[in-house]
Amino acid sequence: MLRLNTADADFAARFTRVVNDRRESDADVSRVVGDILARVRIEGDAALKDLTARFDKHDLDNSGWQIPLKDCKAAYKALDKDLRRALDLAAERIRAYHLEQLPQDRDTVDDAGVRLGARWLPVDAAGLYVPGGRAAYPSSLLMNAIPAKVAGVERLAVMTPTPLGVTNPLVLAAAHLAGVDEVWRVGGAQAIAALAYGTKTIAPVDVVTGPGNAFVAEAKRQLFGIVGIDMVAGPSEILVIADNRNDPDWIAADLLSQAEHDPAAQSILITDDPRFADVVEDALDVMCAELPTNRVARESWDDHGVIIIVQDLAAEAPALANRLAAEHVEIATDDAEAIFAQIRHAGSVFLGRYTPEAVGDYVAGPNHVLPTGRRARFASGLSVLDFMKRTSFISLDQAALAKIGPAAVALAHVEGLPAHAKSVELRLK
Repeated sequence: MLRLNTADADFAARFTRVVNDRRESDADVSRVVGDILARVRIEGDAALKDLTARFDKHDLDNSGWQIPLKDCKAAYKALDKDLRRALDLAAERIRAYHLEQLPQDRDTVDDAGVRLGARWLPVDAAGLYVPGGRAAYPSSLLMNAIPAKVAGVERLAVMTPTPLGVTNPLVLAAAHLAGVDEVWRVGGAQAIAALAYGTKTIAPVDVVTGPGNAFVAEAKRQLFGIVGIDMVAGPSEILVIADNRNDPDWIAADLLSQAEHDPAAQSILITDDPRFADVVEDALDVMCAELPTNRVARESWDDHGVIIIVQDLAAEAPALANRLAAEHVEIATDDAEAIFAQIRHAGSVFLGRYTPEAVGDYVAGPNHVLPTGRRARFASGLSVLDFMKRTSFISLDQAALAKIGPAAVALAHVEGLPAHAKSVELRLK
């Protein structure tokens, strides 16, 4: 764990190293993924079958390529009553929040008599990647599938690895609740390739979303343009801005909530009280030792954890937060709104002492698929708009063309495009 103090002479240089630290895939991952994509593009189903046998240790022909939707329904009905209520609540709140994101069509006539507008339509098909192994989370399926359904996508295809052929009943239950149309037993970079290129068995889609490991993220990066993607997501991260009026156990738990995701995840605390930082660190050590996810959380905190001591929280923390542009930012201070007003770059912000980031992962409503790796400087979290596209339209009558056409002719000639100019000139005459 790294400790910095803004009063130290070398703070700027050390903080810049934290900001520039890349915890994502390397060249080796890129080469491996490139080979997998090429195999799926050329070999199709044969490549999917071979790679599934190699990585997930089961034969797709024997275990079944697709998981029947009736199995998803059965998994939902078999849930413990309280767990089903929790999943229902999460789905209800996610759906309500994303319904508010639906864009409005536009259709207006301007002063020149030109009719201008835009029409929003959903993509025809979307592919949702749902990880297996360490990151098999039903909440991620809800966060990806529900915005797609709200957008009006007709076909939702879920790709999820099933190691040894074993399915995750919670993921299946979430698939039923979200109303997905297909669930395939294929994971890894090969799943993203199947969604992008299509195979004899799996039809291609228009957009691919969902979290995954470094190989999945790299596959999305390489296939962008052939298929739309939500984002290239890296390891999770949290920045907690906290004063000494907080319960140190609460802050320690918040830091660990992201550290337990991945050894490459990053948790950062900014506070103005060195003694409070000490107590939080001690609490984190004790709490971490008791977690079933201890090994992962410990490695994350030891290798990537950071504590930053500032002299004035309100004056210094916002600028540091904007440099970090973190995926999650908690502001646990007396006047969280004042600091929030200065935050320009963050995936999602959690205001006040009673708003832990973890509530946003499940039941708050806003999407938990968020930009990582400082991409919050230019990107936003997953939304309904990721599953829609906007088509503009223009309509002129003779009078409107007479008003604005000559300018188009002049610009076309200047740019050396005479056919452009002529297509307008002929109508003007």
